[in-house]
Amino acid sequence: MSDDDRTAIRLQAARASVRRSLQNIYFLGIKEFFSLLRDWAMMGVIVFMFTGAVLADARAKPDTLSNAAIAVVDEDQSALSQRLIDALRPPYFMPPRLIGREQMDRVMDMGEDTFVLDIPPNFQRDLVAGRHPALQLNVDATRQSQALSGPGYVETILVEEVLAWAQNHRSADLPLPTDLVVRVKYNPNLYGSWFGGLTSIINNLTLLSIVLAGAALIREREHGTIEHLLVMPVTSLEIMLSKVWSMSVVVLGGALLALTVIVRGVLGVQVNGSVALFALGTLIYLFSTTSLGIFLGTLARSMPQFGLLAILVLLPLIVLSGAITPLESMPEAVRLLMSATPTIHFVSFAQGVLFRGAGIETIWPSLLAICVTGSVFFWIANVRLRKTIGEME
Repeated sequence: MSDDDRTAIRLQAARASVRRSLQNIYFLGIKEFFSLLRDWAMMGVIVFMFTGAVLADARAKPDTLSNAAIAVVDEDQSALSQRLIDALRPPYFMPPRLIGREQMDRVMDMGEDTFVLDIPPNFQRDLVAGRHPALQLNVDATRQSQALSGPGYVETILVEEVLAWAQNHRSADLPLPTDLVVRVKYNPNLYGSWFGGLTSIINNLTLLSIVLAGAALIREREHGTIEHLLVMPVTSLEIMLSKVWSMSVVVLGGALLALTVIVRGVLGVQVNGSVALFALGTLIYLFSTTSLGIFLGTLARSMPQFGLLAILVLLPLIVLSGAITPLESMPEAVRLLMSATPTIHFVSFAQGVLFRGAGIETIWPSLLAICVTGSVFFWIANVRLRKTIGEME
């Protein structure tokens, strides 16, 4: 037999081996779909995380003021004071209640209003005369979430209204004062629900991909089907790849459904970037997070143990990813440590694509970092899975 014939035989055998491996990965992945469909509890969690949880996160952000109760003591009774009262309107505040000065302490003590604004006598006249009159804002700090962010909203609204009124009533010989013009990009009305909804999808991607992949491996062990796999002509790499692609498809499908139906449809968020590019980056990211879930599944011996391990891993991955707390607010050591994880790079990628409409020419460094870190996670998980299966054999 000639060398060419031997080479042709080896190539044919290699192609047959690759074809057989791909078939094994495909059919094992289909098996994972059927196993997941029979797990009604997990299916309920998936549906909730991409529907109800997204809505709750979008509409219940603690740093966003919504329908705060406010009362006003108007001792000036001028056109300017009425303009300030009219500016305090929904959705940030409930319609202001006009009360007397003698009622101010009582409504604060009874907790009827979170804010009480006191407009002093002759406020408009003193402002025109250049005397710099002051407004008093009383805050009920027992309502912590509203008390933290509310004063900033009130100050911004009142300053804008006073500046606008002063410009319209200035003397003709006085120069126009310098004004700061703020232009808000990507979220012009500063709706907290826009950021909250998309951030919830990003966080739920991380959570579900790790939990589903790890739970799939634990389920094999608890149901005894892992022994069936051991007697089949499949490798640990094929077992791992089957779980990676099947769970990635489930999570990606839920994320795209939430992005289209909940975020775009219900919340009315404007997604500026390419959904296809977001889906591509998400698939690369899920490659690493599902690998991490399988690695945790090899360390745990039961589902409760896996849950405890997942909590220890998920908390820093989500809280320190940059989706909740800006990276600039973190210590330098924490930022360096988190740069070794794919989560921080995926958050940067997703926000760039969905919020700012960035293209591949802008966000490719993030995609490259996700690929590198994901490959490391996959290699570690595969080594650990091979060792675990070898111990069971």
